[in-house]
Amino acid sequence: MSSKFASPAAVAASLVALLAGAPALAADYVQAPGSTLVFASKYDGETFTGTFPGFSTQLSFDPANLAAAKLDVAIPLAGAKSGNPDRDSTLQGADFFNVAKFATAHYRATKFRSLGGNQYAADGTLELRGVSKPVTLTFTWTPGAQPVLAGKATVKRLDFGVGGGDWADTKTIPNETAISTKVVLKAK
Repeated sequence: MSSKFASPAAVAASLVALLAGAPALAADYVQAPGSTLVFASKYDGETFTGTFPGFSTQLSFDPANLAAAKLDVAIPLAGAKSGNPDRDSTLQGADFFNVAKFATAHYRATKFRSLGGNQYAADGTLELRGVSKPVTLTFTWTPGAQPVLAGKATVKRLDFGVGGGDWADTKTIPNETAISTKVVLKAK
């Protein structure tokens, strides 16, 4: 008596063959606790740092398939903290982040490059104060159960109108602001 159904071994072999020929897809991740987003600059020659608590990250990433990679980071600006209440209030005001009009900044990247080893670059766009400009994030990728993206970028604040008016003097505040992040990720 013949069966119209394939044996379990034949089905398994067919699935393996099908999956082996499928293109590699990027893994989807969301931000997990323990992540940080830090900025650093100077004011009158004195270095200060601050954080953006509450930022959120979504990432599709597979080092073997960079063409499918995507990064989206939402940064609530009102939460910026530098350890100085007067500076924090100034940062939220119209001359800097203008949080009343522009509550959130976004960084989005769809072009990724390998820099060798576990080093990569994401060529993306930062939207801040209604202005969109290219920004490259260089990062290391540490795979695992909770992968980690540890990156750095430089943002030219005046390109986005941050610190305009009386604050535009780059002798008082440099144009370049250093950004660093450590994003702990979990599967989506």
